[in-house]
Amino acid sequence: MDTQKNHGSSWFVQCKSCKAVIGLPELEETMYICPRCGGYFIMGSEERIKAVADAGSFQERYTDIPFENVCDYPGYEEKFRMEQERSGVSEAIRTGTASIGGISVMLGVMDANFMMGSMGRIVGERITRMMHDATLEKLPVVLFTASGGARMQEGIIALMQMAKTAGAAAELDSAGIPYFVVLTSPTTGGVSASFAMLGDVILAEPKALICFAGPRLVYQTIKKELPEGFQLAEDVMKHGFVDAIVERRQIRNTLVHLLNLYGYGKGVD
Repeated sequence: MDTQKNHGSSWFVQCKSCKAVIGLPELEETMYICPRCGGYFIMGSEERIKAVADAGSFQERYTDIPFENVCDYPGYEEKFRMEQERSGVSEAIRTGTASIGGISVMLGVMDANFMMGSMGRIVGERITRMMHDATLEKLPVVLFTASGGARMQEGIIALMQMAKTAGAAAELDSAGIPYFVVLTSPTTGGVSASFAMLGDVILAEPKALICFAGPRLVYQTIKKELPEGFQLAEDVMKHGFVDAIVERRQIRNTLVHLLNLYGYGKGVD
């Protein structure tokens, strides 16, 4: 379910599950969970950072990577600038340092409000730099995914980010740096087929859509209805691709617990 930027208390959104109309201030209080039916709305990166990181601890990095229309895709530059203005973020991921329960981490949060969280050159470079610096600074990595996949406007350059980010994750592994992934809805396409599935521990929100090809594309290809619950987090965990499904309100505490288990100090709730 979608969210909108909160520009005032007069803004409302509709839950796609129960059709209830809810004010954004109320949604903010419930961590973007429908107070009527419990359905999850998509969280923007700013809201997610506030919910997970210690207050005021997030320090953003890698914002200096310039935009390039690498494939000369018509209208891409204009669309990119419009998306920045509309979403309030510079790209489909925010990366930097933060603390969670008093424990220092590298934190990456994808934002589906920016071009559906699609992965292009800048997204791949930010993730790669974050993981590289984590090996140098010996900081664990926490990464929230939310993406429609590789960005079509960047063609093969976008697809190359799959191998690039996977290589960076391998660097983390070789250095013995823990890498925790939280899959949120949707996590699909080239993101699900690369860094999203390479964590030492992979968590997922309830009923998150996690797949390579989405339900509509699968149906268009095979002309068959998919089983109920297919490609949702519960089904993905059943097949061994997810370690645990964690309710949104418990993700912060779960991450603190994991960081403690991996020897990064005594965190606080």
